Amino acid sequence: MAFHDLLKVPQIAVKHYTYENFQLTQSIGFHLNRARNMLLVEMDAALRPLGITGQQMGILLALTRGAATTPFELSKVLGIDTGLMTRMLDKLEMRELLQRQRSIEDRRVINLVLTDKGQEVAAEIPKIAPEVLNHRLRNFSAEEFDEFMRLLRKFSDAN
Repeated sequence: MAFHDLLKVPQIAVKHYTYENFQLTQSIGFHLNRARNMLLVEMDAALRPLGITGQQMGILLALTRGAATTPFELSKVLGIDTGLMTRMLDKLEMRELLQRQRSIEDRRVINLVLTDKGQEVAAEIPKIAPEVLNHRLRNFSAEEFDEFMRLLRKFSDAN
C-alpha cells in the first residue's frame, strides 16, 4: 500500500471512556463545565461595575469587532441558543447598551447596534477581562498555555 493510500484509511478512534471506567467527576465534560462555571463567576464579579455579565461581554465584543450583526449570527458565533440570546439582548437593550434596528434591505432582518453607552462599556472590557483570564492562567508557562489552547481548539473543532 502506497503512502498516499494510507492517508485515505479511516483512523480508528480511541475510546477514552467505557461503561466500566466512566466516572462523572473524572470526565472531560465535568472538568470543562467546572472550569467554565468558575471562570464565569470570576468574570461576572470583575464586570459587575460595568453592569454586565461575562456572557453579555461576549455579545458586546462580538458587535464591537464586527463578528456578528444579527441575533442569529451572535448565537452561532458565541454558541448560545436563540432563546437565551433573546433574553440577554432584551436585558442589554433595557440597559440602553444596544438597539435593535430593522434592516433597510430586508425588513425581516434585525440588526444589532451598540449605543454610545454600549460602546463605552465595551471599551472598558479589554481593561478587565485579561486580568481575570491571566489570574486563572497564572500557573501556566507560555508553552503550557499554547498547548492548552491547541488542545481546546482541537476538542472544540472535533466532529
